[in-house]
Amino acid sequence: MSHTLGIRQAQKQKTRQALLDAALQLLEEQSLSSLGLREVTRAVGVAPTAFYRHFRDMDDLGVALVEEALGSLHTTLAALLSATGDGEERIAAAVELIVTYVRTHPAHVRFISRELHGGVQAVRSAIGDQLALFAQEVKDQFAQEPEAAGWDEDDLLMLAGMYVDHMVMTASALLEAAPDAQERVADRARRQLRLVSLGRHHWLDD
Repeated sequence: MSHTLGIRQAQKQKTRQALLDAALQLLEEQSLSSLGLREVTRAVGVAPTAFYRHFRDMDDLGVALVEEALGSLHTTLAALLSATGDGEERIAAAVELIVTYVRTHPAHVRFISRELHGGVQAVRSAIGDQLALFAQEVKDQFAQEPEAAGWDEDDLLMLAGMYVDHMVMTASALLEAAPDAQERVADRARRQLRLVSLGRHHWLDD
């Protein structure tokens, strides 16, 4: 009996992932607000009623795509911040993380870039929540470092938000850049982060 349940659960998960993958592919050329449920189920080869075994509606699917796109990055970002100092090593590693993610997950990056200011409120909120969580995680790491001495919580969170916003902006720029222009985008991102880092060290100067 348990073996049968395990097979059914695996099949259910497989169908759910197929729906997510199909939606992500279809979203290469359109926004979530214009994508229809039947279009997704047709691409997977399941009946529209099967969709509701996995998602409440298309908004719910969109939120799941946000989690798929950004959820796994939290551990990676935390490891990067804890392993690198406040200097060139961190800047280089941060930009390389973005470059690698855009190269390996272009459809996810395109989805997030488009829906960040898109027409589906639940998805906008989910993206905002993920980015706010990133900012909090970056802030918590900054607070442990000597450079944070004398900083208040709001200023540290503002600084962390600048780093997160920069990562989003850089990912979008890399996505839109021609292959031979991506290194220029990455170099500009590194120089921008150096400016932010320089400002951090002099923020409390009189």
